[in-house]
Amino acid sequence: MSALDVSLRPSDFAEAAIAAIEDAQTKSTHEAAQLLAQTGLTNICVPEALDGLGLDISFAVPIAHAAGKLRFQFPLVEQILLAKALAGTPYGARLASGEKLATIAFAGQLKQAWVGGARHADVSDWLLIFDGDAAVLVNQADVQITQDSSLDPENPQHWLQASKAPVLASIDSETCAVLLRDAKILMAAFVNGAAEGALAETVTYLSSRVQFGRPLTAKQAVRHTFSRMKLLQEASVAAIQRVLSLNEFGHSRQINAVFASAIQHAVWVIERAIHLQGGMGFTWDVPLHDSLREVRKIEAAFDIANLTADIGREWIEVNA
Repeated sequence: MSALDVSLRPSDFAEAAIAAIEDAQTKSTHEAAQLLAQTGLTNICVPEALDGLGLDISFAVPIAHAAGKLRFQFPLVEQILLAKALAGTPYGARLASGEKLATIAFAGQLKQAWVGGARHADVSDWLLIFDGDAAVLVNQADVQITQDSSLDPENPQHWLQASKAPVLASIDSETCAVLLRDAKILMAAFVNGAAEGALAETVTYLSSRVQFGRPLTAKQAVRHTFSRMKLLQEASVAAIQRVLSLNEFGHSRQINAVFASAIQHAVWVIERAIHLQGGMGFTWDVPLHDSLREVRKIEAAFDIANLTADIGREWIEVNA
């Protein structure tokens, strides 16, 4: 944005994002898409000349964080990414306006029999599928979808067979590389938000539980665990903020290690939150398991185990 850039900060969007997402959670999927577009969340990275806010990806970080914290079952990160990547096309305009909803199959390639990792593919209008270093947009109606409820029976993953689907639009390799980097930044913020939400809920819960005349939060063992949880969650916040800035040579910083550690930290924090609540987090009344399942789905979609191994091998080669 023009003159407003001087005073605007990404953190200014956090409160507005929470209010918009809380409102969207009461709507149907497509009603939510239109509401989020009207509040400027989905078109935040679309150029001003194309009726967007024209802000960089750092301004979408608090939006993704809020979505994770509120356990928002909606492909908001994907909608932001695709509205930006397809800006200037009729498809990008319809995504930015909330008229259409799209998601991204992060696992697999078009040439393979099946691809996966597409959140909420069953309610999306369009799907982005990677094709080598590039990607293609296809109609959901032209794709064979198979439900996979192994990680989450309420909000299952989907396997997609799209090799014969007509291509609506293509994204070149350069744009695709930017999209993938932005996706890792926003997904890191999303899982970090999930961890922060789990920690906050657990602190509130244990503050109201009294044992031998004292709240459980007064116990040293509980406080030590909270400290460790907060340390890991804040470490991810700092890493995400650092990766948004250029390094001392004016180049973009590597995102893979930040992304992988954000996933690992979020899993640890949420699992400890469930443990501290005596396993209540695995009940439908205390749905911390929803946060854990969502993080695990993202972990699987991006194949974090292999990504972590690649990071280790690269470090050994550089420092050998």
